[in-house]
Amino acid sequence: MSNATVTTWSLEQTAPTDLLPAIAPDGDVRIVRSEVPSPEFSRFLYASVGGDIRWTDRLGWTYEQWQQALDKPGVETWVAYDRGTPAGYVELDPQDDGVVEIVYFGLIPAFRGRRIGGHLLSHGVARAWDLAERRPGLAETKRVWLHTCSKDGEHAMDNYLRRGFKLFDTKVEEEPEEAAPGPWPGARAV
Repeated sequence: MSNATVTTWSLEQTAPTDLLPAIAPDGDVRIVRSEVPSPEFSRFLYASVGGDIRWTDRLGWTYEQWQQALDKPGVETWVAYDRGTPAGYVELDPQDDGVVEIVYFGLIPAFRGRRIGGHLLSHGVARAWDLAERRPGLAETKRVWLHTCSKDGEHAMDNYLRRGFKLFDTKVEEEPEEAAPGPWPGARAV
């Protein structure tokens, strides 16, 4: 098995005023919080969004592991729908001292390139900043951060920078080369 060089960039916002919202896309695009923690739905989103860009860290999770992650206090999943069809999602994970990580963000391949991603990211970041308003007991958000890597979509970094994120760390590592798993075993990657 060969190795691939993977660059991981960590980005942050340190004030709500850092957010530079995208213009909403044309059409009937809605963003809704998934209020009932559902391992089945979350795994569908994860596999469908990340299948062609090598998201593999959660693929082997059991139902119980998914449920535990979703039941963590303050975790939220926001889903973009295009005319009623799930198009992508953003998952927020509150951490200590008012820090919120955007753990996952992306679009199902068929919905990329239609300005939905900038809109969804803008909405997700705004919800990270006001998370404590919906979740009593959580500290007020002081920092929103995420990481992206060279395996992610070609427009990911540009989208983050255009939304006002600033780079704070870069790591370069060798990783085993893996084939994109697709949204389910045996699926053809786009």
